[in-house]
Amino acid sequence: MGQSTIPRSPCGCLGDGHDGIWNIISQIATPGQRLEILDWYHLVENLHKVGGSIKRLNQAQTLLWQGQVDSAIALFKDCRRKQAKNFCEYLLKHRHRIVNYEYFAAEGLYSIGSGAVESAIKQIGRRVQISGAQWNRENVPQVLAHRCAYLNGLIGSPLPTD
Repeated sequence: MGQSTIPRSPCGCLGDGHDGIWNIISQIATPGQRLEILDWYHLVENLHKVGGSIKRLNQAQTLLWQGQVDSAIALFKDCRRKQAKNFCEYLLKHRHRIVNYEYFAAEGLYSIGSGAVESAIKQIGRRVQISGAQWNRENVPQVLAHRCAYLNGLIGSPLPTD
């Protein structure tokens, strides 16, 4: 994906290859208002599941880092391993989400990894799973909103400081 195809002020949506994530993301904004980005680290993890030639894996990683999906797929065209075929299908399925990670990282445009988000989700989960706590279903959204605001530095601690 080149610079010219990036919408003016898109909502950056980062996810792994799981369909459930992309189904949720599809409800966030219209396709023209969002930029879907496949998590770089999940992409590389799937690449290394292919196995085989380290040289080919390194070449594919370099090409994918630059967003060159078709060139990466071409590296595996003669490979008969099931893992290689599965990986090429994965690339084709997510090709519109594979950006020029090198450019995005250098320019600081969007995050290319979901680690920070996954960590925040775990922190929020810990807040609502306090030992002995009982939650009314109606109160959970408010608790989560407060916890998110706290984690984003928008408010002080939502917990009593006795």
